[in-house]
Amino acid sequence: MNYTKITEAASNHDNLEQLDTVSILKKMNEEDQKVADAVAETIPQITRLVDALAERFEKGGRLFYIGAGTSGRLGILDASEIPPTYGLPHTRVIGLIAGGDQAIRKSVEHAEDDEQQAWKDMMVYNINELDTVVGIAASGTTPYVLGGISEARKRGLLTAGITNNPGSPLAKAADIPIEMNVGPEFVTGSTRMKSGTSQKLALNMISTALMIKIGRVKGNKMVNMQLSNNKLVDRGVRYVAEGLDIPYAEAEKLLKKHGSVKAALDAGA
Repeated sequence: MNYTKITEAASNHDNLEQLDTVSILKKMNEEDQKVADAVAETIPQITRLVDALAERFEKGGRLFYIGAGTSGRLGILDASEIPPTYGLPHTRVIGLIAGGDQAIRKSVEHAEDDEQQAWKDMMVYNINELDTVVGIAASGTTPYVLGGISEARKRGLLTAGITNNPGSPLAKAADIPIEMNVGPEFVTGSTRMKSGTSQKLALNMISTALMIKIGRVKGNKMVNMQLSNNKLVDRGVRYVAEGLDIPYAEAEKLLKKHGSVKAALDAGA
């Protein structure tokens, strides 16, 4: 397959070790400013994914992220924040990384080279045709991701591929390719930088739009968030007070009685 591997292209900057600190930071920032524009170009593809995903999610489907290294960690990060932010069980959005949970903190040598392992990892969850699999790989060539996406698509699951190399094998393998061309990295090949940032933005868009569409947000508030610490309880009380236009103390009593912002708002409406 002929395509330009942009993620391996030489940086637009050279002799980095000769730069002073402020020059390093300014040049990094110049490169980072290109990221949001690259993500914006993929909004039509992300829209397709979110709309299809929401329909399947409402029927009981789940969202799986699969990746290796930085990409895998970003998928796990996004998945792990759904329960506290939107009150869904951790079994609805699931992040899987090549090498297993130990790879979250430390790299596992050659784990990403196994084309069969991602599907094996998903099979633990009794994956089915209502589920959606999003593969994340800056290079678009990671065997762990390619194998998982290919097998999932073959079995009728909806698949998407988030990559920073347009025309890559991952883009070709997925039903919905999300190809974010952020250009060469500031440090050549260091895809934890602009590529990783673009992936984080895309994942934020996917999961947040999904949660809004399935009713986990009211107005602009996280009305299903878990009230797991004093800060969040206070936030919840303020949401109820604002939503019902009642005093803080009254809102606090209502929240304690009903246990969630949404339930309190529904009860007080």
